[in-house]
Amino acid sequence: MTKLFGTSGIRGRVSTMITPQLVLKVGQALASFTEADRILVARDTRTTSPMLEHALIAGITSCGATALQQSVIPTPVLAYLTKQTEAAAGVMITASHNPPEYNGLKLYNPDTTAYNRIQQTKMEQLIDKREFQCSSWQNMGRTLSVDKTDQYVEMITRKITLEKPWKVVLDLGNGATSQLAPRIFRQLNCNTLVLNAQPDGYFPGRGAETNEESLKPLCSVVKEMEADLGIAYDGDGDRMIVIDEKGHVTSSDQTFASYAAHAIRKGNRKIMVTHVEASMCVEKMIEAEGGKVVRTKVGDVSIAEAMREHDAAFGGEPCGAWIHPDFHYCPDGILSSILLLKALEDIDTSLFQFVSKAPRYPLMRQNIFCPNHLKSKVLIEAYKTLPEIFHQVEEQSKIDGLRLTMEGGWLLLRPSGTESLIRLTVEAETQTDVKNIMIKAVKLIEKLIKEAN
Repeated sequence: MTKLFGTSGIRGRVSTMITPQLVLKVGQALASFTEADRILVARDTRTTSPMLEHALIAGITSCGATALQQSVIPTPVLAYLTKQTEAAAGVMITASHNPPEYNGLKLYNPDTTAYNRIQQTKMEQLIDKREFQCSSWQNMGRTLSVDKTDQYVEMITRKITLEKPWKVVLDLGNGATSQLAPRIFRQLNCNTLVLNAQPDGYFPGRGAETNEESLKPLCSVVKEMEADLGIAYDGDGDRMIVIDEKGHVTSSDQTFASYAAHAIRKGNRKIMVTHVEASMCVEKMIEAEGGKVVRTKVGDVSIAEAMREHDAAFGGEPCGAWIHPDFHYCPDGILSSILLLKALEDIDTSLFQFVSKAPRYPLMRQNIFCPNHLKSKVLIEAYKTLPEIFHQVEEQSKIDGLRLTMEGGWLLLRPSGTESLIRLTVEAETQTDVKNIMIKAVKLIEKLIKEAN
């Protein structure tokens, strides 16, 4: 069976993997799978998104469902409005933080969660077998243009009040948040300056990705304008990165851990969820508040599922994809940045002081080449022998690869799903420990690969 879905929807280069023909089939499969009356459709600012939108809507309507065409909005807004419009599903046309030559699709349920592995597999089966419930000409679905963004704005401005006149600089990256984020911040009485606010699918301002190099201009503006903080969003607005008042990009792990601890401290629920690659500073912060961390596979789909299962107070990925279950179950950059401001206001502190409460540990990553046909054999042996070469292994997890928790550190081994690589990640309390753990692990994996040949 053809595998289309990755950790966050369907994604790839346009005209090679992502084609109008494929997107047409996804639309047909979705309408057939859900037996929908209506499906909500939205897109980001990529130059290829309108083309794919036409193909998607053609597929949806050809199987009798009405397509609600929302145009350009961030992914979390699409997820939230899928519930508000009582649509059977929502589809976001986006490749998130990938370069402009990429595009893709993210599928959402009426409860704002992304399609899970079971739903994805059923969709792949329908597409593979082309078992679509196509309608006769007189029963085709319709296309209705809608604009429901006011409902998302009202949800945030009704539930969150900011007392302080925060001075913020927003870097919209020419993406899907370009129009909406400044509108919401200004409605919350923030003194708001904007960069790269012209929607443009080539992402000329800084690219769709948010990294330290691309955020240098934002850092400079925050410092020069003496702003309280800066906020940058990725291409589809499900991630955010923050800049402190000193003009420095904050550590994503520390920021995530600090906010998670605040969420646990403030509420009655004591569980938060993140994935196996997140820093151990998360445990340090959460356990200090009497809470517990649940770890899942990498990807917001797995995290959201676990959050619902455990009734978690908060969760997400340290990359800025935070999930707030009291609002909805899709990572939301705009909402996260506003709730971060509210947290700073609640305890009357600056972003620098807030983030610095979380410990920072040395971390190292290394990729080891491994032919795809040898991966399964190498991994079976690694799962058996890797724990044996380390002393004081406190916990083993095979949720996503192999994660070994040791006294003062951890090691994660994961096979790449797209490349001929085995990935190793190590974090420990000292740089010496990180290096020693990595050296021992690399030596063993290279030995296993050699023996498997």
